[in-house]
Amino acid sequence: MTAASQINQKLKRSRRYVFERKDFENIASYDQIGRALNQLIKQGNLMKIGYGLYTKARKNSLTGRLMPTNPGGTDAILREILKMKGVNFEIDTLSWQSLSGNSTQIPSSIQYSWDPKRFNRKLVIGDRLLNSPSGK
Repeated sequence: MTAASQINQKLKRSRRYVFERKDFENIASYDQIGRALNQLIKQGNLMKIGYGLYTKARKNSLTGRLMPTNPGGTDAILREILKMKGVNFEIDTLSWQSLSGNSTQIPSSIQYSWDPKRFNRKLVIGDRLLNSPSGK
């Protein structure tokens, strides 16, 4: 079984949506993992969202473009990344009120804030660019 098929099998079995390159260390060498991940990206099974970070992907039936499979969208992916890295984060008050059911207004996008010293990466998920906040 090739490294790409082993990684693909691990992706399908996993309940997570975000993966790091080191999650596949036990499968093959560093270079083989890199080639296998690039192969899965070309096949449309994965999206690279940042340095060493990948998410499960599928083709959008309307646009034909690659999109994350997470039902919560880009916000759920960002929360999963921050939790995986052990970074404490806060959600803006309008979004928090909407998510908790205290408000019927739905914000266009959820704004997060965290300590950039704990996590400082540029993430690109589809057309959305997520940068670390300038400060808390």
